[in-house]
Amino acid sequence: MKAVGARLPRYDGVAHVTGRTTYVDDVRVPGTLSVKALRSPHHHAGITRLDTQKAEAIPGVYAIVTHADVPKNVYGHLEALGIPADEPLLAEDDVRYKGQPIAAVAAVDDDTAREAVEAIEIEYEERPSFFDVRKALDDDWPTIHQWGAVYPHFGPYNHRRVRKGDVERAFDQADTIVEGVYRPQAIEHCPIEPQTALVVPEANGRLTIHSCTQAMYFSMGVVAAHLEWPLNKLKFVGGTVGGGFGGKVDTATETICALLAIKSKRPVKWRWTREEEFLASSTRAPWHIEIADAVTSDGWILGRRTLTLHDSGAYARFSPYGLTKHAFHHTGAYTIPNVHFDGFVIFTNRVPTTAMRGFGVTSVSFAVETHMNRVAEVLGIDPLQIRLKNANRIGDTTANRVVLKDPSTVPVVLAAADRVGYDLPPEYRSMTSERRTGDLLPEHRVPDRHEPERRPESGLDQAEARRARRRLHRHRRPRPGLAHRPHADRRRHPRRPLRVDHDGQHQHRLVSRLHRELRVAWDVHRRQRRALRR
Repeated sequence: MKAVGARLPRYDGVAHVTGRTTYVDDVRVPGTLSVKALRSPHHHAGITRLDTQKAEAIPGVYAIVTHADVPKNVYGHLEALGIPADEPLLAEDDVRYKGQPIAAVAAVDDDTAREAVEAIEIEYEERPSFFDVRKALDDDWPTIHQWGAVYPHFGPYNHRRVRKGDVERAFDQADTIVEGVYRPQAIEHCPIEPQTALVVPEANGRLTIHSCTQAMYFSMGVVAAHLEWPLNKLKFVGGTVGGGFGGKVDTATETICALLAIKSKRPVKWRWTREEEFLASSTRAPWHIEIADAVTSDGWILGRRTLTLHDSGAYARFSPYGLTKHAFHHTGAYTIPNVHFDGFVIFTNRVPTTAMRGFGVTSVSFAVETHMNRVAEVLGIDPLQIRLKNANRIGDTTANRVVLKDPSTVPVVLAAADRVGYDLPPEYRSMTSERRTGDLLPEHRVPDRHEPERRPESGLDQAEARRARRRLHRHRRPRPGLAHRPHADRRRHPRRPLRVDHDGQHQHRLVSRLHRELRVAWDVHRRQRRALRR
């Protein structure tokens, strides 16, 4: 492949630097209405009264929607994976975070829409709010969620759990126990392009939705579920995503715009302000991570205990999925024969949290690598040497009992050391990822290498896993007549352009180049087949 490892020009670079790239907000449709939302001024409150009559009477107001206008108000983004729904599209009986949308207005311009929002009559009953995940199980925890303080749907457990080996024995045999607490905080994605959608009602009853989503068919499914419409009544149009980083999978504007377009029978556009983006959009989650390692004086990690508290914000949204990925990676790039992991999704009155670059993994990677430095400091051992010693190798098993076939920890650490001129002893510089032998296979490693491959206790039994896979398969299976027509099948039409969203990770230039090379390869293959037929 010519693309891999090559310095390639961006296919859209000239358009970006000359200002000719078209984003959703650049799309203009005559008669488009502006949208503004009534948002909660409180972190937690009950809604005792909501009246939109005065707002509806303002000249220039075409439509106002509340929870009563949503056919299916509560829908979970990951319901297809068996994660139950808890978040309403528009707040109904209560609000659980500051900035939560309660109603939305479509009017002739921004000023009229804002005037209508201010005219909506609403009364609240303030309630205690909660923000410290460490106190979630205290007796004085205020009730903020119908499920309690903790997300309860990890199979038979209320947390994600991983068990491997005999942790108690490992801690009894340790020369030293090194503990640490790590708290990576919330991060706003801060894309240059805020959340934006334009919805146009068509004469045939369909909706054309111009979206900045990172996941076109995913967002289409979310809108269809809320509207209780078949997919073939929706046409999603994507353009260049002006920065996503994970936050543009939330489908934050499309559904509300669709409801307003249906009610007003006019095109509507909702572009969030920068203030809305900062105050009401989802963020990367804050985490509270406690790690305790049982170590020997010469640098072997015998066992690890990990407790993770994931701040989900007011609703679950994608958090159970993020915590599951977090659990898979909680030993980092290192093989630890005995582990005990408990991870909890905690509800607070923050804005709901969501994906952001390496969802669930970057947080635990930060904690693990910081903790490895702490272990090295306590033992008085070089931090790279302790990493190379405990690094994943071929034949090792992860905490989830996955047998490693091609781990890259050793070559990556050695390459990094070489690049910065880091001095390592010859016995470390000559290390490889090959199977452990000799000094790299001490007595405490032998049971780990011969342990039978069985499913770890992770809070998800095999029957439930099979049901989840079937649900996912049904969700992804093309349904006749519902936006899965033959002309959209790229396997039959390899020349069809490949749409690549810019989510901030620059994969688009590689994918587009690979697509061109595969197209050329396909053409060569067809010519060869024709020649053989002759």
